[in-house]
Amino acid sequence: MVIDTDTVKRVANLARIDVTEKELIPLSKELSTILQFMQRLSDVDVKDVEPLTSVTPMDLNLREDIVNDGEKPKQILMNAPSQSEGFFAVPKVIE
Repeated sequence: MVIDTDTVKRVANLARIDVTEKELIPLSKELSTILQFMQRLSDVDVKDVEPLTSVTPMDLNLREDIVNDGEKPKQILMNAPSQSEGFFAVPKVIE
Protein backbone atom coordinates (compact mmCIF):
# COMPACT_ATOMS: atom_id res chain seq x y z
CA MET A 1 0.00 0.00 0.00
CA VAL A 2 1.37 3.39 -0.97
CA ILE A 3 0.54 6.46 1.10
CA ASP A 4 0.40 9.67 -0.91
CA THR A 5 1.15 13.16 0.39
CA ASP A 6 -2.56 14.08 0.56
CA THR A 7 -3.15 11.19 2.95
CA VAL A 8 -0.16 12.27 5.05
CA LYS A 9 -1.60 15.81 5.22
CA ARG A 10 -4.98 14.46 6.28
CA VAL A 11 -3.54 12.15 8.94
CA ALA A 12 -1.31 14.95 10.25
CA ASN A 13 -4.32 17.25 10.44
CA LEU A 14 -6.37 14.63 12.31
CA ALA A 15 -3.47 14.01 14.71
CA ARG A 16 -2.96 17.77 15.11
CA ILE A 17 0.68 17.46 14.00
CA ASP A 18 2.36 20.28 12.09
CA VAL A 19 4.01 18.83 8.99
CA THR A 20 5.86 21.05 6.55
CA GLU A 21 5.73 20.54 2.79
CA LYS A 22 9.37 19.44 2.91
CA GLU A 23 8.49 16.60 5.33
CA LEU A 24 5.54 15.22 3.32
CA ILE A 25 7.44 13.02 0.84
CA PRO A 26 9.79 11.40 3.41
CA LEU A 27 6.82 10.79 5.73
CA SER A 28 4.76 9.22 2.97
CA LYS A 29 7.65 6.86 2.18
CA GLU A 30 8.09 5.93 5.86
CA LEU A 31 4.38 5.30 6.37
CA SER A 32 4.23 3.22 3.19
CA THR A 33 7.16 1.12 4.40
CA ILE A 34 5.49 0.58 7.78
CA LEU A 35 2.22 -0.50 6.17
CA GLN A 36 4.05 -2.87 3.81
CA PHE A 37 5.76 -4.47 6.80
CA MET A 38 2.43 -4.80 8.61
CA GLN A 39 0.97 -6.47 5.52
CA ARG A 40 3.84 -8.97 5.54
CA LEU A 41 3.10 -9.71 9.22
CA SER A 42 -0.57 -10.35 8.50
CA ASP A 43 0.43 -12.89 5.83
CA VAL A 44 2.27 -15.06 8.38
CA ASP A 45 0.46 -18.28 9.31
CA VAL A 46 0.20 -18.44 13.12
CA LYS A 47 -2.55 -21.07 13.46
CA ASP A 48 -0.38 -23.56 15.34
CA VAL A 49 1.50 -21.05 17.48
CA GLU A 50 0.51 -20.91 21.14
CA PRO A 51 0.21 -17.46 22.74
CA LEU A 52 3.15 -16.44 24.92
CA THR A 53 3.15 -14.66 28.24
CA SER A 54 6.90 -14.21 28.07
CA VAL A 55 9.83 -15.19 25.87
CA THR A 56 11.14 -17.33 28.72
CA PRO A 57 9.12 -20.41 29.69
CA MET A 58 6.98 -19.84 32.77
CA ASP A 59 3.70 -20.96 34.25
CA LEU A 60 0.99 -18.49 35.17
CA ASN A 61 -0.02 -18.56 38.80
CA LEU A 62 -3.79 -18.69 38.59
CA ARG A 63 -6.09 -18.01 41.51
CA GLU A 64 -9.80 -18.24 41.98
CA ASP A 65 -11.74 -15.10 41.18
CA ILE A 66 -13.24 -14.37 44.58
CA VAL A 67 -14.80 -11.04 45.53
CA ASN A 68 -13.63 -9.71 48.89
CA ASP A 69 -13.18 -6.37 50.63
CA GLY A 70 -9.40 -6.49 50.39
CA GLU A 71 -9.25 -7.42 54.06
CA LYS A 72 -7.79 -3.99 54.86
CA PRO A 73 -10.70 -1.51 54.74
CA LYS A 74 -9.37 0.69 57.55
CA GLN A 75 -5.89 0.90 56.02
CA ILE A 76 -7.37 1.69 52.60
CA LEU A 77 -9.66 4.42 53.96
CA MET A 78 -6.73 6.06 55.77
CA ASN A 79 -5.70 7.39 52.33
CA ALA A 80 -9.12 8.88 51.63
CA PRO A 81 -9.40 12.67 51.84
CA SER A 82 -12.96 12.16 53.07
CA GLN A 83 -14.85 9.06 54.21
CA SER A 84 -18.31 8.20 55.43
CA GLU A 85 -19.62 4.96 56.97
CA GLY A 86 -16.68 2.91 55.68
CA PHE A 87 -16.75 4.30 52.14
CA PHE A 88 -14.91 6.99 50.21
CA ALA A 89 -16.93 10.22 50.30
CA VAL A 90 -16.84 12.27 47.12
CA PRO A 91 -18.50 15.55 46.17
CA LYS A 92 -21.87 15.31 44.47
CA VAL A 93 -21.47 15.69 40.69
CA ILE A 94 -25.04 15.40 39.37
CA GLU A 95 -27.95 17.08 41.03
